[in-house]
Amino acid sequence: MLLQLFLTFAKIGAFTFGGGWAMISIIEREVVDNRKWLDRTEFLDLLAVAQSLPGILAVNISVVVGDKLRGLKGALVAAAGTILPCFIIILAIAMFLTPEMITSNATLTAIFKGIRPVVVALILAPVFTTAKSSGIGWSKAWIPALVALLIWSKWPVISNPIIYIVAGGLFGWLLIGRKNKKKRIKS
Repeated sequence: MLLQLFLTFAKIGAFTFGGGWAMISIIEREVVDNRKWLDRTEFLDLLAVAQSLPGILAVNISVVVGDKLRGLKGALVAAAGTILPCFIIILAIAMFLTPEMITSNATLTAIFKGIRPVVVALILAPVFTTAKSSGIGWSKAWIPALVALLIWSKWPVISNPIIYIVAGGLFGWLLIGRKNKKKRIKS
């Protein structure tokens, strides 16, 4: 299992461009659909935990998935699988290409310009699939849209994402507490 965890996350780390959000749909496909290590609800719960932790989202999600499957060893192996390919690729680029070589090479510049719109799509795809799987329909879509706009606003007081993570957690806790209280009253 540890070798499977490492190889799965190494493949994801080596062939995903665009950062953590671009990796989410690929991780979900591997962990939920292909390997059946987690069901979709568990994955979404772990994704919520990974998003609320500081650090790189792709590493965080690999750590929480690895931990869920095999504890500390699984977390370490999954993280290593995610990090190692990226580290090797960046090291190779740093050893052989300078920033001037990249920006002055018309072919490389064209490739990177062509990749940009695809990366945006890779980032948006898991946003929509996660929203759908989480039960966020059009009637509730205003909440993440408003939070995204407030964070993007650059106003120091309201552009801090920590405020919204804490507020969302508190709101969820209060909402679930209220629902549980109503259930106990009905019983």
